[in-house]
Amino acid sequence: MSTDTRTHTQTPTSTSTHDATPAVGVRTRRHRSATRRLVAAELRLLGRDPMTLTFVLVFPVVTMLIIGGSFGTTPDEAFPVNPSHWYVASYLTVVIGATGLIMLPVHIASYRERGVLRRFAASGFPRWSFALAQLVVGLVAIAVAGALLLAVAAPVYGVPAVEDPVRAAGGLVAGSVAFVSLGVLLGTLLPSARAAQAIGLLLFFPSFLLGVGGPPPAVMSPALRSLSDWLPLAMANEAVRQPWLGLGNATGTLAVVAGLAVAATALAARRTAL
Repeated sequence: MSTDTRTHTQTPTSTSTHDATPAVGVRTRRHRSATRRLVAAELRLLGRDPMTLTFVLVFPVVTMLIIGGSFGTTPDEAFPVNPSHWYVASYLTVVIGATGLIMLPVHIASYRERGVLRRFAASGFPRWSFALAQLVVGLVAIAVAGALLLAVAAPVYGVPAVEDPVRAAGGLVAGSVAFVSLGVLLGTLLPSARAAQAIGLLLFFPSFLLGVGGPPPAVMSPALRSLSDWLPLAMANEAVRQPWLGLGNATGTLAVVAGLAVAATALAARRTAL
């Protein structure tokens, strides 16, 4: 009698375990499908966003063409390599900064302002899927804009040979992830698209002028040079430009940028999960 009782007691547990496994699988597949749809929709919207077209695609190319031809092609005391190649290598980081400090914060803050994020949650999208979609969108924007910049630079100034491809690629990936994650974080913190645009521009242009696309460090005052050394975008630029142009291995800078990428990604994931 006790044996039958134990048998009947165990049977529902076994059945519920078998029933739960397919349910988890179905839920996982549903979440993956929802995330793919969200990524596809965000990528379609990417090309229609005037902020993307202006600051990520057009601005880096135009400014690179202007300043890249302003200092000739002969290395000197200010430029240890061909000045045009110096700026071609640097302006990939301008694309990264424009994506992470302007495009993504404005895009995400406008979603928050219009209640789009709440509608995503109500439609069954997992909260983490939005952060993942924005990460993909940001990295795709950087890849497309970077390829466009190099394609324009090639017939005008030439694209410098990459002296250390592994480290240069590591700096590019770490910088991209860091600033895309930072952009997601800013977009979830700032209350409106106008606020995101104002804060983004305030963060972007000093970093752009002092750390990436402005005058070389050799002609800056000691105070400005010290300030530029601590700018995250300048660090990302050094992690790419030094190994690319053979000016150094930038190991320490790369480690800092990689740490920033990890921290920014963790904070952005935590913020979007709230």
